[in-house]
This record gives sequence, structure tokens and C-alpha cells, in this order.
Amino acid sequence: MTHLWVRAEQRAHEKRVGITPEGAMALINAGMKVSVEESSQRIIPIADYADVGCDIKAENSWPAAPADAIIFGLKELPDDGTPLWHRHIMFGHAFKGQPSGRILLDRFVAGNGTLFDLEYLVDEAARRVAAFGYWAGYAGAAVALKCWVAQKNGGTAGAVHDYTNAEELVAELALELGQGDRPSALIIGALGRVGTGAADLCARLDVMTTKWDLAETASGGPFPEIMNHEIFLNCILARPGTPTFVPVSAKQSERKLSVIGDIACDPDSDFSPIKVYDRVTDWEAPALRVADAPVLDVTAIDNLPSMLPLESSQDFAAQLLPSLLGLSDISSGVWTRASATFAEHA
Repeated sequence: MTHLWVRAEQRAHEKRVGITPEGAMALINAGMKVSVEESSQRIIPIADYADVGCDIKAENSWPAAPADAIIFGLKELPDDGTPLWHRHIMFGHAFKGQPSGRILLDRFVAGNGTLFDLEYLVDEAARRVAAFGYWAGYAGAAVALKCWVAQKNGGTAGAVHDYTNAEELVAELALELGQGDRPSALIIGALGRVGTGAADLCARLDVMTTKWDLAETASGGPFPEIMNHEIFLNCILARPGTPTFVPVSAKQSERKLSVIGDIACDPDSDFSPIKVYDRVTDWEAPALRVADAPVLDVTAIDNLPSMLPLESSQDFAAQLLPSLLGLSDISSGVWTRASATFAEHA
């Protein structure tokens, strides 16, 4: 019997989950066993999982799970260096040259485990089967706007938090922006899920946007148009061949640009298209000031969808469920492709 073990997230502010109680019930009805750990922060109550027949486990007990259990989480595992001997479904951020990714892969190699990276679960046409992209874009554009408002008030953005729903976030932002001028924003990757979410948030708040995608960036740069917008939102996945959008020289250049929202958030990747910063930001300090004259802030939070944890969880879980139902035959489909990707990099 296929056994899916849904672990608790350990990262602060991470309330999301990759499967809803309704999805868990569908797996159980398909003949799988589903264990769900208790969690001190998950947006969906543990009682809802118990009500549909899930086996409830203690928080963070997954290291002692049976060897055949497939451990399912979203964000990073504890950074304790222990070998990983289970099969894990998670966002590993390990296949694009990240230093921390190499450490994670070495742990899997040491334990003879396997990483099914959620970012690399793809169909036959190499399209991702599930992504948090839309809500990452939505929340990322919101944080960038908060940074711009803070600059106008002579400071830097304060701590951000999660919201009950998108309407609550929009209402708060509308109040902060007030009736004054709005910034202009340029979105790269505007036709994708991330860019669509960013554009939708901007539209809700009457922010003028320039929408770019592959056609507009095919020249390889440079892209002076980015410097002529107050906000730049990067919504594309860094990969080999990605052009540089914001070079190091932008720090000292004449520009209108004052906020970069790196929603894709790959600062330590060799392929990052934004060269003015080298580390992620966080909920407590969302803005990293990289230049003072003229001012330039970068926001690069790597778990943005958790600002809207219920909507983003429900959306992602619905996309992923068909693939989870295929776990009973892990020798085919998305799981075979994900396993091959892991083997290639490990």
C-alpha cells in the first residue's frame, strides 16, 4: 500500500500545505494510506484531516516514518546534516547550482534517499503540473508596492504578515497607497502564472503596468526600459541563457527604478538575472537596500504564497492531486521524470 506522510512545516510563517483534507480523502478512497503530522501553524486544522480518515502523527516525527513512506512537505528540511533515506516530495531548490542545494543532495546520496522536487514535476511536454506561481506573483507585487510606499514616506518597508484572504490584503494596500500617485511597474514573465498574479494585483490597485514576456526579452539586453519604471517585477524562472535584466551598474545609474521585486527569487543561482543583490529577504525585513543615491530596494521573499496560505494551498493542492493519485505507480509518469532529474543532479 502506498503511504504518503504529510510532514509539518518548520519554517516560520509557513502555514501552507500541499494537500487538503478533500484531497487526502481522495487518496484514501484510492487505496492509499495518508498520515498527517500535527502542526503548530498549518492553516488547515488537523481535525479536518482526522475527520476524513487520515492517520494523525506527532509534529516533526517523519524521520521515524516507515522506510516505504513518501514524505511530503513544501519548504526546506531541518539543516542538521543527517542522511536522508526516505523518498521526499518538496521544493529542494537544489538543481540550479545553489550551494545549499549541493549540501541537500549530498544528504540524499548519503542516505540513499530520493528527492522528487516539486519544481521539476512535469508532464510529457515538460510543463510543471503544479505551482504556487499565481499567488507568489500576487503577494510579491504587494510587497513591492509596500516597499515603494515606505520609500515615499522616507523609510524602508516594515515586517509583512499573512492574510485571511486576498481581499484583506488589497484593502490594506489601498489604504496605504491612499489617493495619491501610483508607481509604474514593468513585469517580465507577464504571460506566465507568476506574472499573471502580479499583474492582477497591480490592476486591483490601479498601478500602470508594462507587460513583457519572451518576445520582449529575446534580444538578450540591455533593457533600459526597466530603469524607466519605478518598480520592476521579475517573474521568470532563472535558467541557462536567461539574460541579465538588472546589472550591477544599475546601483549607480540614473534611473526611476527604486524597487525590484524578485518574485522568482534565485539570488544564489548562477543564472540569476538580477545582479545587484546576493541573498533573500524575509518577512521581518522584506526590503534589502542595495543603493542609497538614488535609492534602490530589493525584495526577494522565497515563500511569498504563504502570505495568502489558504487560497494558495487550495489552488496548489488541486493542481497536484492528479499526480499524487499516480503515486501508486511511481515507475511511470511525472514521478519517473522527477526521479531521473534527481539522479542526474545527485
